Formats: sequence, C-alpha cells, structure tokens
Amino acid sequence: MWDSDAFLVLCEALARYRAATQLVNGSALLVQGGAGLMKNPALQVQADAERTFLQFAARFGLTPSDRQAIKVEVGHVHHGQGPDRLLS
Repeated sequence: MWDSDAFLVLCEALARYRAATQLVNGSALLVQGGAGLMKNPALQVQADAERTFLQFAARFGLTPSDRQAIKVEVGHVHHGQGPDRLLS
C-alpha cells in the first residue's frame, strides 16, 4: 500500500488524541507549574494530535467536506484477468 505511512500517522494521531483526552478528562484544565497555575500540557498534546489527525484525514477523504471534493472518473470497463485491468 503506497499510503501506509500516511495512514500510520493518522492512526497514531488518533491514539495520541484519545490518550491526551483521557488525561484531560481525568485532571484539571489548570495544573500547578513552577510559577503557579498553568494550562494543562495535555491540552496542547490533544490540540496538536487533533490538528494532525484532521490534516491526514483530509488526505484520505475522511471528513465530510473532503468527501464532497472527491471526483471519481468512470473509465471503460476492462474485463481482463490481469493486473492491467486495475490500471485502466
């Protein structure tokens, strides 16, 4: 599969998003930092993972707007048995 690495990034981004979401849901939005309260770092991990996921999801037509942009051209029907039928 030619897109396997891109699909792997998509899957890893989703896994990272879910892990960060669990961390955020299990803790406060603000956490104690060296200089007092600060934004929970898991929120940034979550946002970065979401951005990566959406970017790669678009490449695979996985969002509604991206599915609308997909244009499929119907070519002639090739009834052969060889691999060239897939490339016609």
